[in-house]
Amino acid sequence: MPRALQRRLAALVLTCAASIAAPAMAQTVARVDGAEITEQDVKIAMEDIGGTLPQQMTPDQRRAYVVNYLIDMKLVSRKAEAAKLAEGEAFQRKVAYFRQKALMQAQLDVLRDAAATEAALKAVYAEAAKKQGDLEEVKASHILVGTEDEAKAALKRVRGGEEFAKVAKEVSKDPGSPGGALGWFSRERMVPSFADMAFKTPKGTISEPVQSQFGWHIILVEDRRVTPFPPFEAVREQIVRHVSRQAHQKEIEALRQGAKIERIEPVPGPAQLLPLPRP
Repeated sequence: MPRALQRRLAALVLTCAASIAAPAMAQTVARVDGAEITEQDVKIAMEDIGGTLPQQMTPDQRRAYVVNYLIDMKLVSRKAEAAKLAEGEAFQRKVAYFRQKALMQAQLDVLRDAAATEAALKAVYAEAAKKQGDLEEVKASHILVGTEDEAKAALKRVRGGEEFAKVAKEVSKDPGSPGGALGWFSRERMVPSFADMAFKTPKGTISEPVQSQFGWHIILVEDRRVTPFPPFEAVREQIVRHVSRQAHQKEIEALRQGAKIERIEPVPGPAQLLPLPRP
């Protein structure tokens, strides 16, 4: 097990220890009755509890809080050690649980590092860029009514000079679009018949009535834009997570197939293998 993971396990689980040996040359940030708290200890604790601290805390405040946490942990764990709490069965089971969890995470990290090579990441990116391409979007408003005749009547009013938003407020049956405004959307976000009409209607014009499963629409196309596919570095971390999940899933499925697993109680639904929890 890597040293950093051993240190993290010690901080998270073996809180009964009176002191934790610091790596050679580690910078000492505090001492409790001679027992050192090192910079590495602070890093481990920050990874553990940093996400639970208030966002408004400054970096210095967060660091001071974590150092105090480590001081208190040493004091309280020393008292627990003296009270022989570490000898209880429940505590030993908890130690075993967190040890297995840490080992699992160490193995998953190995798989991640092996799978998320630069070549693999760029291959996934190239495939996604080829498949998705640039994103075409339309900014539009619509009026939704129940019949084609109602749609034609609304179209006649707006083409006759009435404001589109005013007519929408009076007759549209879409309460989720005040004044008919839909904002920006891509083709995939809308039902096919609506999307086809919206994307073929010229900017600044109003479409002919079009039917969807929701009713009849007229669409005011206000603007268009094309957003280029994001550069590799902008989505790198997302790709790493994607590649890692695939590697993890493959490993878990292989291990399950090679093991004899007996579920004593019935499973209420399909069991999800991933995503696995992060420590």
